[in-house]
Amino acid sequence: MNNKTISPIAYISTDFKEKFGIPRQSGRAPKSVGEIVFLPEFSTPDAFRELQGFSHLWVLFDFSAVDKKEWSPLVRPPRLGGNKKVGVFASRSPFRPNNIGLSCVKLEKINYTEKGVTLLVSGIDLLDKTPIYDIKPYIPSADCKIDAVGGYSDEVKDYKLKVDFPENLKGKIPTDKIDALIECLSDDPRPSYQSDGREYGMAFADKNVKFIVQDGVLTVIEIEQTAR
Repeated sequence: MNNKTISPIAYISTDFKEKFGIPRQSGRAPKSVGEIVFLPEFSTPDAFRELQGFSHLWVLFDFSAVDKKEWSPLVRPPRLGGNKKVGVFASRSPFRPNNIGLSCVKLEKINYTEKGVTLLVSGIDLLDKTPIYDIKPYIPSADCKIDAVGGYSDEVKDYKLKVDFPENLKGKIPTDKIDALIECLSDDPRPSYQSDGREYGMAFADKNVKFIVQDGVLTVIEIEQTAR
């Protein structure tokens, strides 16, 4: 068997500065945006010819923040309460034999600048500065399977929290980021095994968003400025 080494072609800039609070899947927070910035050798406009004709992209990336020494054949999906184990290949857990992730994102804009090409994408579930290995166009006729079955994920696909976000605290978040933040909060960032009433803090952009959850309602209680 030949071992191959792959290297990043780009990095993505996002508002998610920590793993906690990142949407559990791409598309769960449609307003969450990121900018894919390509390394100089991959930033030639020719490499992006005809890309504007596609609405969505597949992004292959590195779970770079995972501290993994050994992989396990069994993992505990958070949405199953953190207690039920499934096979790693029946999950999208970042704790895998190879730290490779796959996300489907919406292509919002291609920017051609003097410094190179960047892609503005939305519906992201990626940590800031995540290395990107490749992008491929999403092709509906091949990639959309209308008769597909989602296994255990179908049981929790519609799970959402109601978000109570006081107006005086909303004013501490840039207007163009509020919708994305609410989408992320409604997706319930907490580990599924945690009970109601505990205070949490979520890093988003340059803020620390503090919240509690009680009876299916997430209430934002404070917004703090983080160190720059």
